[in-house]
Amino acid sequence: MTVSRRRVLGMTGAGVALAGAGVAAGVGIDRFGQDAPAHAATDLVGFHGEHQAGIVTPTQENLHFAALDVTTKDRAKLAKLLHTWTDAARRMTAGQEVTPGGAVSGAAAAPPGDTGEALDLPASSLTLTIGFGPSLFDGRFGLAGKRPAALVDLPVFPKDKLDPARSGGDLCIQACANDPQVAVHAVRNLVRLGFGVTEVRWSQLGFGRSSSTSRTQMTPRNLFGFKDGTNNVKAEDADLVRDQVWATEADGQRWMAGGSYLVARRIRMHIETWDRETLQGQEQIIGRTKGTGAPLGQAQEFDQVDLHVRGEGGVPAVAEDAHIRLASSETLNGAKILRRGYNFVDGSDGVGHLEAGLFFIAFNRDPRKQFIPMQNALSSKDAMMEYVQHTGSAIFAVPPGVREGGYWGDGLF
Repeated sequence: MTVSRRRVLGMTGAGVALAGAGVAAGVGIDRFGQDAPAHAATDLVGFHGEHQAGIVTPTQENLHFAALDVTTKDRAKLAKLLHTWTDAARRMTAGQEVTPGGAVSGAAAAPPGDTGEALDLPASSLTLTIGFGPSLFDGRFGLAGKRPAALVDLPVFPKDKLDPARSGGDLCIQACANDPQVAVHAVRNLVRLGFGVTEVRWSQLGFGRSSSTSRTQMTPRNLFGFKDGTNNVKAEDADLVRDQVWATEADGQRWMAGGSYLVARRIRMHIETWDRETLQGQEQIIGRTKGTGAPLGQAQEFDQVDLHVRGEGGVPAVAEDAHIRLASSETLNGAKILRRGYNFVDGSDGVGHLEAGLFFIAFNRDPRKQFIPMQNALSSKDAMMEYVQHTGSAIFAVPPGVREGGYWGDGLF
């Protein structure tokens, strides 16, 4: 039995789920005062905890990502909005309306307190994750001295063709859910609550996760038809997550301890060109077999990549310009990232090609040591760059999780 917003209005996010990727059970009261039966609330992800949900949480099937600009210069208004957003996020991730009975039971002469498109839908493992962009730390809010050193402005990498209208932002909201309407509802309502303080700079819908963040999940395929993210950092790799994902106080800013850094890249995939490439050519470009996902020179998907194995004539099985070679931790002096990307198809480009690709999201402890060196190598040497183009770019500091009674970014403000 799933949990709908009509049947859990008496619950709170902390009372119905474990922090992070856990599950729980509970009894709720629906908005007409009737007892909801006890059940296993397997579609709820806990909101409170040391880290924000939506990072190591098992990746859901759908995404709505929004970057926003702050339109006020009033620090108090911004802090108040973050508090308001947090309260709304607690409710929505618990399968509730933004305000009790907000969609249909409020004053008839006033706008509803909830837009209503998620009524009767289950929580769908909704997670909401917030981040702060470099531009938030300018002179408007007195935060310049609290900008983390790792929150650098991303460089323009070779072959980038960035659209300013798809890049940057003072704030970001990442909504992930197994129902796309639940994710869209969450972002829509946070944007609505921000009227007069924030406005949307750009947004992106994503479907079909392109990575796994747990060993309980199968490796998905991207729009090139290949398994994507086989070697991704997994939630179960506790030491690796600690070292490669979570920032610490020793990294320079106390308020970021337990947080991470989110890099978002909108990657257009020239799928029509790719579809004319031979199977052998595709596999050499990626460095894996298309069927099993095994690294070239190996038998199974999760076999260790061996960059030194040789094929016929002594030629490396994994080419020097293969994607998995250039992105490997061996090539990058041990650096890894936690990927959490999604496929997208945004109509056509007006000249007969699908506007399709990968909305790449990565979490890492320090982009200067992890994402940036990786992308420098890929953008300058990767054979796959002939078939992709990066059109959007952004970076955000993702603060730690919210404690009971706290709000997003309270350590910063």
